[in-house]
Amino acid sequence: MASAGRRDAPEAPDFGILKRLARDQLIYLLEQLPGKKDLFIEADLMSPLDRIANVSILKQHEVDKLYKVETRPAPTCSDQFCFLVRPRIRTMRYIADIVNADKMSGRSRKYKIIFSPQKFYACEMVLEEEGVFGDVTCDEWSFYLLPLDEDIISMELPEFFRDYFLEGDHRWINSIARALQLLNSLYGPFGRAYGIGRCAKMSFELWRDLEGESEGDGQGRKPEIGNVFLMDRDTDYVTALCSQVVYEGLVDDTFRIKCGSVDFGPDVTSSDKSIKVLLNAQDKVFSQIRNEHFSSVFGFLSQKSRNLQAQYDRRRGMDIKQMKNFVSQELKGLKQEHRLLSLHIGACESIMKKKTKQDFQEMIKAEHSLLEGFDIRESTSFIEEHIDRQVSPIESLRLMCLLSITENGLVPKDYRSLKTQYLQSYGPEHLLTFHNLKRIGLLTEQAAGETLTAVESRVSKLVTDRAAGKITDAFNSLARKSNFRAISKKLGLIPRLDGEYDLKLPRDMAYVFSGAYVPLSCKIIEQVLERRGWQGLEEVVRLLSGHEFSVSDPVAEDSAEAQRVVLAVFLGGCTFSEIAALRFLGRERGCRFIFLTTAVTNSARVMEAMTEARA
Repeated sequence: MASAGRRDAPEAPDFGILKRLARDQLIYLLEQLPGKKDLFIEADLMSPLDRIANVSILKQHEVDKLYKVETRPAPTCSDQFCFLVRPRIRTMRYIADIVNADKMSGRSRKYKIIFSPQKFYACEMVLEEEGVFGDVTCDEWSFYLLPLDEDIISMELPEFFRDYFLEGDHRWINSIARALQLLNSLYGPFGRAYGIGRCAKMSFELWRDLEGESEGDGQGRKPEIGNVFLMDRDTDYVTALCSQVVYEGLVDDTFRIKCGSVDFGPDVTSSDKSIKVLLNAQDKVFSQIRNEHFSSVFGFLSQKSRNLQAQYDRRRGMDIKQMKNFVSQELKGLKQEHRLLSLHIGACESIMKKKTKQDFQEMIKAEHSLLEGFDIRESTSFIEEHIDRQVSPIESLRLMCLLSITENGLVPKDYRSLKTQYLQSYGPEHLLTFHNLKRIGLLTEQAAGETLTAVESRVSKLVTDRAAGKITDAFNSLARKSNFRAISKKLGLIPRLDGEYDLKLPRDMAYVFSGAYVPLSCKIIEQVLERRGWQGLEEVVRLLSGHEFSVSDPVAEDSAEAQRVVLAVFLGGCTFSEIAALRFLGRERGCRFIFLTTAVTNSARVMEAMTEARA
């Protein structure tokens, strides 16, 4: 895809070492409890663990039975229990119940708790309160980083978004700093570090402190990653709330990609069973369509199936020797490709069916209007209709948040009207959700006083309260300048179109949203890397409420090859649309982006993190 005058992007570093380090440390911790043991695993650690050490590896190290945390263990004769858990208070109570039940029945066992990625003091306090702290041994499995693909590393901490941005809980910042320290020691030293956001700044400063304490790690080695860019999710909520239209994003929105793999149900597999498929660069078909706009995918897949058929048809004119070579060398690969091709065609058909049912085109049109700031009334009516038809509580909420952020808050009249309709349609149990969304700034109401200009206040003294209310509403729609609008104008996030936008041969990152919008997060990264700092972006930084930084290390900056590798760190989640956009930018500029995220996210996950009404 690289054009003639463009340098090819450097290769991504080998992140396989991260898996090996995690596996070796886990084995070491398990062997500290010699003999047969039962292992209790927290539900959200099961998928990451499967990518690091499968059941057979665990069995080799004398793990007898496996249990899911929260299930009661069967009456077992095992003398040793090992718990592999996240540092959560409810899990500590569950472990304490098991230990206390054993004490009551006079059963003596050894108990070991392995916290991943680290243990918190609060957990030890709970164990002490429950009277079991002396009965258990505690250890840490420093499993901070899971490589999902050759350029994506996840911390698999989906709760980080809610914990930090809603609850204001800083406990995971240490984990982020340690993850950066590990990457810096293996693939650094990083030449330049940029960032924006309060959490980004705190994580960076803590990481620098840790580096200061462990002087000498990775010094004198040739760096493989030259730049690191840290960004808080709250710098750009708009991109996370938009419907995804690149293939990988749509697969995530429709089927939920979990820990790099997806479960395709009978509607995709055309059989009566589901199949778990690993989605990464090793999948020859997927790797070619993952970053493509969905409108280009069907054409590519049909061309691919014709090429595959042509390769199969070559058998007809072969003699015995050629046929033998074909069967031993090519047939297996062709069959594998055929299987993957039929799965992705099935996935596309399933996506098409679901999206047609949901008026996807209408929704995209409404989103584009919101992003561009046109037909706001019409878009509001679309959202009201969406709520009244009870299409989906999560989708309705997402559209309301997108309206609020792009307009920098809703006019009080609209806010009250939409909130009332939503609660009537989906139930009053969502009331707390609105409180959460307001706190985090996703769905806010413009305060009446905010938009009162001097003229307006003078006018309001001369007229009745009712008339003043109408005037205020009129001024609200005119006078309120949204930060998103101002940022969008400053950075040119809405491309000026001359004719039709070519989605097959995109000219900029806007293709990930059908040419309507360049993701703000990606545009900031592009601009800062281009300027090698924040110079000239002062106004944008002010509108984004600051906490930006730019630090360089002259010694590490020497390696020209490493300077073309950029580690983009998303704190609070990263979408597949942003990943596709930055991969495109990397191809255009001849550089390589590596993604580190607290977890891969999408609009539904962002909304679910804010939801209080549990089904």
